[in-house]
Amino acid sequence: MVQTAGVKAYVGVTDGDWYRFLAARPSLAEVNFWRPGGGREFRVLTPGEPFFFKTHYPDNRVVGGGFYSGFAQLPISTAWELFAEANGVDSLEQMRARVGQYRRVPIQSREDPVIGCVFVRDVVFFSQDALADPPPEFAPNIVQGKGYDLAVRSFEGYFAELLARLVGGPIEVDLGTPWHRSGPVYGDARLTPQRLGQQSFQAVVLSAYHHRCAVTGGRIRPVLQAAHIRPLPEGGEHRLDNGLLLRSDVHTLYDRGYLGVDPKHRLLVSPRLRTEFGNGEQFYSRAGQLIAVPERRADRPNREFLEWHLDTVFKAA
Repeated sequence: MVQTAGVKAYVGVTDGDWYRFLAARPSLAEVNFWRPGGGREFRVLTPGEPFFFKTHYPDNRVVGGGFYSGFAQLPISTAWELFAEANGVDSLEQMRARVGQYRRVPIQSREDPVIGCVFVRDVVFFSQDALADPPPEFAPNIVQGKGYDLAVRSFEGYFAELLARLVGGPIEVDLGTPWHRSGPVYGDARLTPQRLGQQSFQAVVLSAYHHRCAVTGGRIRPVLQAAHIRPLPEGGEHRLDNGLLLRSDVHTLYDRGYLGVDPKHRLLVSPRLRTEFGNGEQFYSRAGQLIAVPERRADRPNREFLEWHLDTVFKAA
C-alpha cells in the first residue's frame, strides 16, 4: 500500500541579519528569501504550503515563517524593484554587497547577476523569548534547507505547534493529507490553494515569460507588466495561470477588451479597435497568431480564465 503524502513544509537556513531586519518591519507581510547563486527552481513546495526560517549554527533556532508563494530567477536590480526592503536590506547597494559576500567572484560595478528568489507570504517572526528549537533530523551540515512530509508521525507534533504560531491558533486539519493556507478569497474558493502574494505574482509572471511581452516579444523591462486575465475584483487570484506578461499599452488594450486570447492561446483583436480609433494595424497583423506562453503546461494561461475574459470583457463586435 502506497502512503499518501501529507502536508509539505520546508525549513530554510538564513542569517541573523536578514531575519532581524525583517522582524523589525512587521508591515512587510511578503518577503524574498533569496539565494545568491540563482540555482535550480524551487519545487519542494507548492504555493500555500508552510515555509520556516532557521538561523545558522551555532544559533540554530527557528525564528519564524510563512507560506510559500512562488519562485523566480531575477537580476538583483529586478528583485530590488519588486520587493525593496522585503529583500532583508535597506538599499540596492546593500543588497549587492550582501549577495557579493556569498560569491566566489566579486560583483563588478556594472554587473547585475541573477539570484534565486523564493517568495514567502503572510510572514510571522517569533519574539526573542519564543524562538523554537530546530526541527527533527536537521543535520548541522545542512546549509540551505530541508523539506518535510508531515504525514510522518515523528514530524507532525513539532510542525503542528509551529503552524499554530503562524495562523494564530490551532490548525484544524489533518497534517497527513495535502493542505495549503488559502488566504483571502476573492471568488471561487477552489482557486485559492495556488494564490500568490501580490509582488511574487509580478515576479513569477516576469520569470515564466522570460522577461518578454507575450504578444509583441518586447523586452524593455520598465514597460512590462504582469496582467491578470481575470481581475481580482471579478473573482480572480494572484495565480501564475491567471497571468500574462504584457507591454503596458497591450495590457491596457487587453483589460479594456480590445485584445483577447482564445483557449488555444491565439491572439484575438476586436474590430472596434479600428472602428473607434482608426488604428491598431500592428495588432491586426498579429491576429490569429500564437502568443508566447510558459514552457510548463501548468503555468500557461488557464482555459477557464481565458474564456471568462472573452465572454465578459472582450469586445467581439
